[in-house]
Amino acid sequence: MRRIYFLAPDIAITKQIVDELLMARIEERRIHVIAKRGTPLENLPEANLLQKSDFIPAVEQGLAIGGSTGILAGLVAVVLPPASTVIAGGVLLATTLAGAGVGAWVSGMVGMTVGNRRIKQFEEAIEAGQFLVLVDVSSERIDEIEKCVRQHLPKVEIEGTEPKVPAFP
Repeated sequence: MRRIYFLAPDIAITKQIVDELLMARIEERRIHVIAKRGTPLENLPEANLLQKSDFIPAVEQGLAIGGSTGILAGLVAVVLPPASTVIAGGVLLATTLAGAGVGAWVSGMVGMTVGNRRIKQFEEAIEAGQFLVLVDVSSERIDEIEKCVRQHLPKVEIEGTEPKVPAFP
């Protein structure tokens, strides 16, 4: 999946974008709208915490760093005299899983408090009253969706695509 970013000047055009996307058979759960705090979105699909924060990248980083730290701690524990070769594999596995779990949890908590890095570049436009529409589509449909939106809504700025989107948000 890839994420396309559209910047719309007002709510009427944002509604048209969402309608065009729905008619192009994009599921509503794949469309996310971000607006200035306090702006009523009416029936538009609002972006949730996963789209507005750096939660997913933070969890991924926490898993990697925590897992690496856990492996190192497990290797140190295996080298120490009380550990025997029979329990060495269990110790190594347990410390790796514990490290990855703790790393993901701590990083996820931090990531929820940090705004999405990709969205930061749109903060001025959002605060000025524009609407940011995020659309998650398969790589094959990017050109089709961009062309469809440009054709019907020339006032909309297509702000590019993100390389990949995690499967679960």
